[in-house]
This record gives sequence, C-alpha cells and structure tokens, in this order.
Amino acid sequence: MSGERDLDVLVRSMDPVARPDVYAVATVDGYAALAGVAPDATVHEDEGLTVVVPLATARALQLDIAFEAAWITLRVHSALDAVGLTAAFSAALAEAGISCNVLAGRFHDHLLVPADRRDDALAALRALAGGE
Repeated sequence: MSGERDLDVLVRSMDPVARPDVYAVATVDGYAALAGVAPDATVHEDEGLTVVVPLATARALQLDIAFEAAWITLRVHSALDAVGLTAAFSAALAEAGISCNVLAGRFHDHLLVPADRRDDALAALRALAGGE
C-alpha cells in the first residue's frame, strides 16, 4: 500500500492520537549511552545521536534533556511523497502558538509538541480536520 496523496483526504483523515507518556529529546554520543534501552526514534547528526525516549527513561539514564514532548501520531496512512500535509498541520499549530517537531515514519507522521500543550495541539489538529 502506497499511502494517501490527496491533501483534502489527508487532512480530513488525520485522526490524531496522543501517546500517554511524556517523551524527552536528548543527544548522546552513541547507543552505548542508552545502556541497552531502545529509543523510540533516532536521528544521526554531526553533533551526536538525537534520541526520543520516555521522559522517565531519560531521567533514569541522566540524559541532558533538550525538550519534553507529547507525541501525537496522525493515523492517516500518508504517502511519503504526499504534498501539503506537513504545511497544513504546521500552519494550524503555528496559528495556535504551538511548536512542532515532525518525525515521518513509513506509514504515519509523528508530531512532538510541548508536553504542556498536548491537549491544545490535539484540539487544533482536530479542528483542522473538521472534527471540532
């Protein structure tokens, strides 16, 4: 299955859902710093390995936490080459004054928003989709 490409369908079908935990974004020198913990997401950068792990895990590992986030998944299966979805939800969140960091998976987009703005972000996304 290749995923949806029609922007109107993508926006109407976003179906955002938040994971229950708070997540931490941190940078480590490598996987060894994680003491065997499998991160939920990683990005290799010149400055180090950026990881996303549950906040409790980051604290237990004494990581230098750069951002505490709520993790929202858009459950629509968006095609990786779809055009406009990121712009649409970014604009809605920006209008609400909510920052957003995006992780694109094979099937879904995942949004990291400030943990204390979780409910506001969900409301803005649902309003964009026409659900509120």
